[in-house]
Amino acid sequence: MFKSRRLLMLACTLLALWPVQLAAQQSGEASQPEQRRQVRAVYMNPVFRGDYPDPTIVRVGDDYYMTHSSFDYQPGLIVYHSTDLINWEPLGPALQKYLGSVWAPDISYYDGKYYIYFTVATDKGKTNYVTWAVSPSGPWSAPVDLKIGNIDPCHVVGEDGVRWLFLSGGRRVRLTEDGLAVVPETMELVYLGWIFPKEWKTEGLCLEGPKIRRIGDYYYYLNAEGGTAGPPTSHMVVVARSKSLDGPWENSPYNPMVHTYDAADRWWSKGHGSLIDTKDGRWYIVYHAYENGYLTLGRQTLLEPVMITSDEWLRTSPDTRLDGYINTPLRPSSMGDPKDRLGEFRIGYEWKHYKSYESRRSKVKKGNLVMKAKGDSPGNSSPLLFVAGDHSYEIEAEIELSGDKVTAGLVLFYNAGFYMGTGFDSSHRYRFRKAASSRTGASMGRHLWLRLRNENQIVTGEFSFDGVHWERESWGMDISGYHHNTLYEFQSVLPGIFVSGKGSATISNFKYRRL
Repeated sequence: MFKSRRLLMLACTLLALWPVQLAAQQSGEASQPEQRRQVRAVYMNPVFRGDYPDPTIVRVGDDYYMTHSSFDYQPGLIVYHSTDLINWEPLGPALQKYLGSVWAPDISYYDGKYYIYFTVATDKGKTNYVTWAVSPSGPWSAPVDLKIGNIDPCHVVGEDGVRWLFLSGGRRVRLTEDGLAVVPETMELVYLGWIFPKEWKTEGLCLEGPKIRRIGDYYYYLNAEGGTAGPPTSHMVVVARSKSLDGPWENSPYNPMVHTYDAADRWWSKGHGSLIDTKDGRWYIVYHAYENGYLTLGRQTLLEPVMITSDEWLRTSPDTRLDGYINTPLRPSSMGDPKDRLGEFRIGYEWKHYKSYESRRSKVKKGNLVMKAKGDSPGNSSPLLFVAGDHSYEIEAEIELSGDKVTAGLVLFYNAGFYMGTGFDSSHRYRFRKAASSRTGASMGRHLWLRLRNENQIVTGEFSFDGVHWERESWGMDISGYHHNTLYEFQSVLPGIFVSGKGSATISNFKYRRL
């Protein structure tokens, strides 16, 4: 028994480091000495740590594919693959061109092709696009502007084979047979939403994020309500159903399906859900949520089992503890951590630029990243960023400058006006805070090692002239307010690299450490 407890403690320790591991489960007294304990696999949420909002998912055979809102990061709409719904690897981006802020995509598979419908928001307004591919790994088509308003498109095929796009506000519009255009004058209102109690603290009705799945005799129509941020109890997923895609839609007596009721909970603003099944008929929901105390990480992707009631409604199980261990849906795969590949500088996989993406700007040579300078500050340099997803971590890099008017360094980036970090040029070291910089000392030339440490949203920096002996900078900064509720734009704090001015920089020996 003592040995079993030690194994269980070891398993729990491993689980804290990776979403899914094998945990020992005592199966009672063994009838044979050689009988081994049964082993079950469990996972802990989130399945995507860090900023992976508006998850959309599709199953094709034994394979699952997911993508998320990419907002102002490029390349965008990175498609992920899994065989167990827990461990995911990036296949690459579906969107190479910056169109604007990319919102709430919907990935689907129909008639031998993969489609991603998505909203693009610009200063001139919002429109919806589609891109398609024969393989989820691409190549993906050039994005097609559907020239239709509203947000959060969802592709659905009706019982008669007609293709539809459901949108925010309970509306839908008919698609052409190829799914690449809308049929004029077919926009119609089909659903008014579920009216939640007036005393609930939300941002408003905000009927959006439609997702529809057919299960048995019913189409189940999921919508997000309450607003995606704001108060901790704002967001939710509500369910309606109909035996026809034409309606009428009946609201569930168990609404909402997903919701945060208490600000003391770990997960805030839970919402924007997509249903997914296993081949043996079990159902799950993926959705996003903010982590209490760590809004800077953005909206993270959670996975939760779904039960079908005796009266054929969908509910999450009251026995599921979102802050505890949950049985895995499928046999766990042996996928590694994508962060182990950060040193390869795979742009469009782990790495992405802010707004502007130029493929010729960055080259990987002999394992080192050579990046041309852009702009005159980290804010307009289109820094190269990745999703960390941890409460505390450290990044480190060796940087060599080419040119007298180039500045490079490490940054924790929210948007062009709010970032902080450390950098240097051929004469000085700098601290960056908000959109300003200040000198902190001499750089002693064009070659320097830099570190940024983020410990529970308190940021400090270090530098080294030889990569062995490190000195700590005198400054420290707080980034706990860098999130959507204060700064808007639906961004998160992402670590990365910037190169600005004129010239280029070579970045090598990049390291990421979870603390």
